[in-house]
Amino acid sequence: MEKSHKRLDVWLKSFELTKSIYEVTKKFPSEEKYGLISQMRRAVVSIPSNIAEGAAKQTNKDAIQFFVVARGSLSELDTQIELSRSLDMMNNADYQLLTEQINSFDSLLSGFIRYRRSRNQ
Repeated sequence: MEKSHKRLDVWLKSFELTKSIYEVTKKFPSEEKYGLISQMRRAVVSIPSNIAEGAAKQTNKDAIQFFVVARGSLSELDTQIELSRSLDMMNNADYQLLTEQINSFDSLLSGFIRYRRSRNQ
């Protein structure tokens, strides 16, 4: 039986972002294994994980809490991408790809949260 979160566009897009971060961070200097690589991977894994956990909650209020945490992790990841680029650990093409994915996903997630909040009223 397929879990319901796997049918959500917001989860699918976050899963794609997660794979992109893993691919890009493979190119980082090895001394960043326990630094930015680890931080970025933990932040990005948190996004689909929190969406999945939120989708499994019994109440809409509880679910929204997890979706908001996912958005916080997205902001954390955005900061780490900016830092990686400013430290020349990321090339322009990867930076552009990730920035576009984050901006697109942020709009999707924000809309999803607004929709779920509107169902509470």
